[in-house]
Amino acid sequence: MTITLPLEPQKEARLIALAQAKGVSAGDLVREVIDKLLAETGEGALPKAPTHSLRGLFAKYGPAPSAEEIDQNRAEMFADFPRSDF
Repeated sequence: MTITLPLEPQKEARLIALAQAKGVSAGDLVREVIDKLLAETGEGALPKAPTHSLRGLFAKYGPAPSAEEIDQNRAEMFADFPRSDF
């Protein structure tokens, strides 16, 4: 595989100088860095997409009702239960 990497002239010169100091070609130096990066991430390991907790998913709906509000709503809903008009 061939990858073309556009570099600024200053960065290209620094890369070539570093490669010459190590006694390798610029391509070999870049290949070493890529191999090191791939070894650090592991075989086939891709970054995972961030996950959201249920709190994060429901945050757009605002704060949850308090226990008192839930009890009040429950009492209102079941005030007429069982109905005697049947």
